[in-house]
Amino acid sequence: MGGLVVVGVDGSASALAAVEEAAREARWRRAALRVVHAFIWARMKVSLGPPSYGPPEGGLRNMADRLVAEAVERATATAPEVEVGSVVVPGEPLTVLETESQGAELVVVGSRGTGGFVGLLVGSTTVHLAAHGRCPVLVVREAPRADGPVLVGVDGSPASEAAVDFAFAEAALRGAGVLALHAWTSWNAPLPPPQDPSMPYAHPPGAAAEAEERLLAAALAGRRETYPGVPVEHRAVRGDTRQALIEASGSARILVVGARGRGGFKGLLLGSVSQAMLHHAHCPVAVVRGGGTGGTAGTDT
Repeated sequence: MGGLVVVGVDGSASALAAVEEAAREARWRRAALRVVHAFIWARMKVSLGPPSYGPPEGGLRNMADRLVAEAVERATATAPEVEVGSVVVPGEPLTVLETESQGAELVVVGSRGTGGFVGLLVGSTTVHLAAHGRCPVLVVREAPRADGPVLVGVDGSPASEAAVDFAFAEAALRGAGVLALHAWTSWNAPLPPPQDPSMPYAHPPGAAAEAEERLLAAALAGRRETYPGVPVEHRAVRGDTRQALIEASGSARILVVGARGRGGFKGLLLGSVSQAMLHHAHCPVAVVRGGGTGGTAGTDT
């Protein structure tokens, strides 16, 4: 395919897990892999070379080169057929990875890095990149499963089409099926106007569930024809979206969500459901923004 997968590394165990998943993604996509380390110390006006009293292999720059070399070695061991390159880029991780995402078809990161506060489930770089990345961002949380479907959250918004498209493409690459899940409640199910203007807005018995089933079917329309080899299961459930997706993620290979859905506050780049998945899903989470670059996509409220 000739594309590029980028993975951010910082020497943490989470980053090395991300490297392995990124290498597999590059192999499935027949893409090159680029290992990127954001070298913030170059901007801190501190000594980067080995100290005069220490070994010649010491120093911050040598440390950065070693952790990148370790990541490259891990990637090569995971997918020997993938072309792997690496770079140490001066700058903050937030800025460096966002810039790298402009030329990539996928950016992969770990859920936690070497910095931050103990007890946080997802690092600030991960959340920032999921909101601002110019391509889909795959966050590796727990160890990926070798079986199970690609789970995608669907909310019926026009923006969610990008998430659905990504999920089907990912399933085709992995040789997996798709589980499209739409969760709804009486609070978020749209109410059609009554036929009799004198009557209050209300759903007839069973009408809400039927409407949500139709919404889900419409969101998946045409995908079976585009991906005839991908088995599809669609599930519309009444309940909290976050809880439904978290529960279903326990048996999924990967969860795909949009950065934004049909609810929430205008102007926010990452919605509450997407953030909840980054913190609590039981599998890697792909956050997809609409339009490929700079848009919004979602299953979010």
